[in-house]
Amino acid sequence: MIRFENVSVTYDGVAEPAVAGVDLEIAEGELVLLAGPSGVGKSTLLGAVGGLVPHFTGGVLRGRVTVAGRDTRTHRPRELADVVGTVGQDPLSHFVTDTVEEELAYGMESLGLSPEVMRRRVEETLDLLGLAGLRDRPIATLSGGQQQRVAIGSVLTPHPRVLVLDEPTSALDPAAAEEVLAVLLRLVHDLGTTVLLAEHRLERVLQYADQVALLPAPGAPPVLGAPADVMAVSPVFPPVVDLGRLAHWSPLPLTVRDARRRAADLRERLAGREASRDPGDAPCPAPGDAPCGAPGDERCGSAAAPVPAPAPAPALNPVPAPAPLVEPPARTPSARIWARRPARRRLRRVPPPPLSRAVPAAPAPPAEARSVGVRRAGVQALRGVDLTVAPGETVALMGRNGAGKSTLLNTFVGLVEPSAGTVRVSGAVPHRASPRDLVRRVGLVPQEPRDLLYADTVAAECAAADRDARAEPGSCRALVSELLPGIADGFHPRDLSEGQRLTLALAVVLTARPPLLLLDEPTRGLDYAAKARLVAVLRGLAAAGHAIVLATHDVELAAELADRVVLLAEGEVIADGPTAEVVVSSPSFAPQVTKILAPQQWLTVAQVREALR
Repeated sequence: MIRFENVSVTYDGVAEPAVAGVDLEIAEGELVLLAGPSGVGKSTLLGAVGGLVPHFTGGVLRGRVTVAGRDTRTHRPRELADVVGTVGQDPLSHFVTDTVEEELAYGMESLGLSPEVMRRRVEETLDLLGLAGLRDRPIATLSGGQQQRVAIGSVLTPHPRVLVLDEPTSALDPAAAEEVLAVLLRLVHDLGTTVLLAEHRLERVLQYADQVALLPAPGAPPVLGAPADVMAVSPVFPPVVDLGRLAHWSPLPLTVRDARRRAADLRERLAGREASRDPGDAPCPAPGDAPCGAPGDERCGSAAAPVPAPAPAPALNPVPAPAPLVEPPARTPSARIWARRPARRRLRRVPPPPLSRAVPAAPAPPAEARSVGVRRAGVQALRGVDLTVAPGETVALMGRNGAGKSTLLNTFVGLVEPSAGTVRVSGAVPHRASPRDLVRRVGLVPQEPRDLLYADTVAAECAAADRDARAEPGSCRALVSELLPGIADGFHPRDLSEGQRLTLALAVVLTARPPLLLLDEPTRGLDYAAKARLVAVLRGLAAAGHAIVLATHDVELAAELADRVVLLAEGEVIADGPTAEVVVSSPSFAPQVTKILAPQQWLTVAQVREALR
């Protein structure tokens, strides 16, 4: 159904090809997972299937890609639309209508299907993806996860023979991700649909894949094989495989069920030992990705040679207490402000004003919400939310899509004004504070990282971030290199992958080291090694007294990083407590290691590795 013949793609202005030497054949009715580290060309390979590469992206494609016998060199994307349905990393870029129901019908209307067929398929898709209650909602009012489901639904309704999905579960809560993957599996089994998808959260997808196509490094040819065989050599792998490697299980387990069946001996070895929450513990990525900190660990490439210690986090200054409000300096041409555009939110940065020498006797907490309610577009987004975050504390906001996590974060930066209750950041009321005062109290990395990026190159973006934060020149660039090496200075931010854009936005905000750091889905598009480096940086900030609040569906990130988990449902707090207590009792939000080793309360492979030393 899909065939790559010695395919390489080189983009304009870039010396090295994004992908090279790709020879690959995917049969009809197979679900193939495209895996690999961030920035190795997965999105490029997916784009070539639908003809977006090179017809839309530009660049030079050598070799040949055929889909259902059609050569993508001679067939433009519109001539492949009846065969290939594509959902990219950014759902917003796909939408052309205003409401959910209209968006689901648009693709069929473009193909000239009859109104009767369109109506039936829209109803089927609304039910399949749990969107029936949202049919009349404006797309702009939906959460990121709800938008992602709509984008997936919009390509399901035309019934294409091939589905190409780039990070289809990245913004979905665990239950919604399972529902979407179950729908894809039904299409594969019942209708013979061919599915090619790229995903960094392998723990969600691996068990459903017929084959895995691994891109191990930039420019390296793919490795295609059975999931267990590929995971044995892959530089990226989920916690269940990581635990299998640690316990020397063969063949490696791909599911929690398989791992539980083999875990009796491991549970006995761990009995009576306590899980460590040492901030230095981190997942042990594969050779060449990130150091593991475990001398002689076979997973780090050599059983005999010691492994170098992880690189230290950048030097962090203690968090100063917020000073009394002072008259902000005159705005300069380079000043960046929090602002909204009519069509969508856009966040910008401003340089913080000089801090006053006066220090309050009793500093207010970095973040405090009291009985907060928010009503937006006729929907009650938050109901009576109480939350206080202390300096040095890391809090994970979790819950299903549309639970109110992003809304709560937006109240802390003044983008949303509460309709009830009060919100304060370091004593200031966000929606009343001036941008210049607010920016030295709080920083937000939104779900859409491009909302923070507006320069023409990575280098210019980093230079502006250094000026705005009054940091040493090169500070932002150093953070980018630490979080995700290989991002060139001359790249335009829009040409980066989703994970690379997120890394750049994170570095921009982290450069200012705000006392309160808010992160909305901070691991979208990041592989396991990049996520481990992000965890190390955030731990360093927390150790220096910065408060961190992150909204995430990544249960593995919450288990690794959060001191405390707050569960939201229908805008209300339904659980608030230490991470181990909250996630262990939740079948939806428990990490893989917890499920495998239950009833013992282990959260991460790093904890297990430390206990076995």
